[in-house]
This record gives sequence, structure tokens and C-alpha cells, in this order.
Amino acid sequence: MSSRTLQWLSLVGIIWLQSINGTNSNFPAYSSQLKHLLSMSQLQLNNLAFASDAGKLLGWFSGVATIYLPLWLVLIIGSSLGLLGYGLQYLFLTDRISSLSYGHIFVLTVVAGNSICWINTVCYVVAIRNFPSDYRQIAVGLTTSYLGLSAKIYTDIVDAAFSSSPIERAKAYLLLNSILPMIVCVIAAPLARELDVGRPRNMGVGIITMFVITMATGVYAVISSLQSISGKLSPSSHAIGTGVFLLAPLVVPVAEKIIESVRKIDVNAERKKRKVFHFTIEESESEERVDQDWVKDRKEVGEVGDESGDAKKMESGRLKEIRGEAGEVLEIGVKEEIGVKEMLKRLNFWLYFLVYFFGATLGLVFLNNLGQIAESRGYSGTSSLVSLSSSFGFFGRLIPSFVDYNFSRTKYTMSRQASIVALMAPTAGAFFLLVNNSNLSLHMSTATIGVCCGAITSIAVSTTTELFGTKNFSVNHNVVVANIPIGSFLFGYMAAILYHKEGNEDGKCMGMECYRITFITWGSFCLLGTFLALILYARTRKFYSQKV
Repeated sequence: MSSRTLQWLSLVGIIWLQSINGTNSNFPAYSSQLKHLLSMSQLQLNNLAFASDAGKLLGWFSGVATIYLPLWLVLIIGSSLGLLGYGLQYLFLTDRISSLSYGHIFVLTVVAGNSICWINTVCYVVAIRNFPSDYRQIAVGLTTSYLGLSAKIYTDIVDAAFSSSPIERAKAYLLLNSILPMIVCVIAAPLARELDVGRPRNMGVGIITMFVITMATGVYAVISSLQSISGKLSPSSHAIGTGVFLLAPLVVPVAEKIIESVRKIDVNAERKKRKVFHFTIEESESEERVDQDWVKDRKEVGEVGDESGDAKKMESGRLKEIRGEAGEVLEIGVKEEIGVKEMLKRLNFWLYFLVYFFGATLGLVFLNNLGQIAESRGYSGTSSLVSLSSSFGFFGRLIPSFVDYNFSRTKYTMSRQASIVALMAPTAGAFFLLVNNSNLSLHMSTATIGVCCGAITSIAVSTTTELFGTKNFSVNHNVVVANIPIGSFLFGYMAAILYHKEGNEDGKCMGMECYRITFITWGSFCLLGTFLALILYARTRKFYSQKV
């Protein structure tokens, strides 16, 4: 199988991995039931949400592992941690384990949260190393968009295969969180690997096809999340439809393989047709030309290696990601190649860290508390709300790839920091809109926060590589996203204290006052993050103003 087909298969593999890797995103769908089953207070429940994110504090272990271990082994380690963390919680809730304290549950949730980092890191490494710089954001965005679909996928499976009882649904989510990532990791491990592909040509058709498939998947996810439409189809139909769309990306590598086979047949037929048995000077020269054409065609299908050509491609690839002697960017790839120690000394890193902290992380805290927020407002459709946020998060992660693809066809590039500024402002507005007590404002804010936070999460991968390089990306990016557990604890703890303050003697709060001050505070923090993003953009705009 040629390297070009394997390249597309690696993209399909990490799409499948990302689609099941958002196990923490379905927490709001069963958090209220878990709170009841374990007789927890709101503060204790918030601490569990923090524990899921706290696993990212140890995410740098997965970054180091990708340097020294094969990627398939990193995947198995990650999925095994999830099996352990979620699996023991499931066994406890189903009375197969007699005693687990709250402390045990907390530690198991940390372990389960850390498992996400291992799978994520493999996906990012494969996307960055298997695709050239001008297609890197496209590959990352396409694959991470499916991470935003995870909650929707898990909800569809639970609706189709398990009881409608809230308690049984909570147990079902934990069961799926434990076994589904392991199954998919075993299937995708042979596909998600690093390849030496050089710079394949004619990727446009494949990229556009992937965009169409991904957009269709997102549209289906959004439509099937709407209560007015979802009620007309059975849960099994929703699950089958989602499964079909997840298999659809295989069309691209299959088509690539068919095209290669047809070319191979044509080349062999042409060679046999022109083969001569009596050599004259003219005939010899003619056959030499035919053989040269044959070798050229074989190269097109990826079967004939040219060491000198490969060396030139590798050298060219390196030049695209370094700066010239005069400090001029040869092609927008990376600003500088630095390790963690040097990165922590950079002002740009701390600006970037805080922008992510007051943007995407704050949005994730909102989504983690979505179940309690909906309950306090008297809204009963928590599952549909989680599916809505998941579906719009899917589109949010996809939009940067679409924009980047259009820019890649011009001689200019897009400023990641300017994009983050444009996304932070509506996120702040969505938090202030939540002060309104209508269900419409709840839906609009959830969709807006889902889109914007998904987009920032996707852009952040390319931002890390451009600011600090690709060589140490696996460790550097895990340090950047360490802000997520910190924000989850600080912002979530603040929300829990205010919720408890407004609650009754049992610690339960109903009404708009439960989260009113929280929403205003979160919106103000997000505005601060917008201002910091503007500063970061001002400091890096010269880098992006270069012509490709």
C-alpha cells in the first residue's frame, strides 16, 4: 500500500479516536444522577468535575511517552487508564464492588481524565507529522472536530441500547466510557502511526471530500439534537445514522487505493504494448524514454523510491519551518523551536496561557456544569442540551480548518491570535446572555459557547506549533492545556460556593439566582481574556504578515 493511501488512513484512524475520546464531555448528562447515587453535595460534585480535568496536569507524561514509545503502545496505555478509572466506578455503582470512598472515586476520575491526554497526544502527533505545514491546521481541525461530537455519540448509544431510567443511564455512560475507547484504540492503532510521506501532491480533492463528509456529519448531529426533529426518529435510527457517518471518511483512502490500482494497470499495459525485441539506436532511445515515463508514473502511485528525491523533499520540508539568515520567514511554519524550559520564560507563553484560561477553559467549566445549570432553571432536557453543545462544538472545531484551507490557496496566512480575539468576544456575550431566564437564551448561549470554545481548542494546536515549534510539541502543548484543571477548580469552585449560598437547607438551589453572579463574573473574565488576546496578537502580527 502506498504512502499516500496510508496517509489518508492515518487521518481516518485519528478521526475515530477523537470521536470517542471526549469521555469527560458527557459528564453533565449523568452528573445529577451521580450526585444522587453517591449522596454528594454540590461542592463534592464540582470536585469530581475538577478531578476529570486534573488528569491533564499529568498530561506531559503522554508527551514524553510519544518520544520514547511506539504510538500504538501509547494508545493502549491511554485506553487502559480509562478502562481502570471508569470501569471501577461502574462496578461500584452496580454493586459489584462493595466499598469505594469518595476519595477513591476522586482518584479514579483523575486517572480516567488523564487517559484522554494519551489518546489526544497521539492524534495531534500523527496529524502534525503526517501532513505538511500548509495542511496541518486542516488535518488537526478535521480530526478534533469529531472530539466535539463525543457527547453526542455516547448519548445516541445510551438512548438506543439502555434503559430510559436516569439511574441506569448514569451507569451506562460509565460503562461506555470504560470500554468503548479501548475497543476503538485496538482497531485504530495500526492506522494511527507516523509515516514518511514527504509532500504528496493533489491533496485538494481528498481534503474537499473530507470537508463535505465532516460537514454532513455535523449537520446530521445538529438536526438530530433538536427535540422537534429527534422525537420523530427512534433512538436506534439515530445511533445507526451516526455510525454510518463515522465510517464515511473511509471513502477517501478507498478511492485513493482504487486510483492507484488503475494507474498501475495502465502503466503495466502501456509498457507491454511498447516493449521491443530488436534494438536499433532509435528503438533503444525510444524504449529508454518509455522506461523513464514508466518510472515517473510508478512514482506517482508511490511504488518507486528515489533516495535523492526523498532527501531533497526532507530538506525542503525542514526549510519550510525555519527562518532565513535575515530573520525572514521562508514559509509560515513555526516561529522558533524551543523546549519547555525556554517556553516558560517567554512572555508570549504566559499571555497565551491566560488567553486559553479565560476562553476555552472557562467555556469547558460552563459545559461541565451544564447539567446543574439546566436543573436550577427548571429545564428538563439536559441530554438534548448536552447534544446541542457537542454538535456546535463539532462545527467550532471544524471552522478554523475551513478558513485555513481557503487561506492556504492564497499567498497570505491567517493570524491565529486574531481568530482567537474574534471568538472570545461572542463567548463573553454568551455568558452575559445567560442572565436572561428564557430557554431560548440558554440554547443560544450553549450553542455559542460550544462553537467558540471548540474553535479555540482547534486553533490552539496550531498556535502552539507556530509559537514554540513542532519538535517538542507533545510536551509543550500538554503544559499549555494544564490551565484546564486549574481553571476547572477555580471557576467551578467559585460557581459551587455561590450555588450553595443561594440553596436551601439540603444544598439544592432552584431559580435564576443560583448562577446569576457566576455568569456575570465569567463574562467579565472572558472580556479580560479578549484584551489579553489582543496584546498577544499585537506582539505576533509581524510573523503572520509575511507572504507565503
